[in-house]
Amino acid sequence: MSLLDYFKTNKKPSTAVTAKERLQIIVAHQRGEREAPDYFPQMKQEIIEVIRKYVQVGPDQVSVQLDQNDENLSVLELNVTLPEQN
Repeated sequence: MSLLDYFKTNKKPSTAVTAKERLQIIVAHQRGEREAPDYFPQMKQEIIEVIRKYVQVGPDQVSVQLDQNDENLSVLELNVTLPEQN
């Protein structure tokens, strides 16, 4: 291994690579939303409102996703980041 190879491996990823990865995540997220039923956004908001009756959480702390494996099976995934109790 030469001295130049040592310095090349420690490079940080370029901003273009980072931007491309972020864009891929956004596109994948939007594709998932296109396949969701029409009632899904309202259902998501109502779930957040029910959680807020018991715990103070922001919309960024609640993730609701609908995965459809085939025509007969749908899975509703709900992830909530709860605040720490004092």
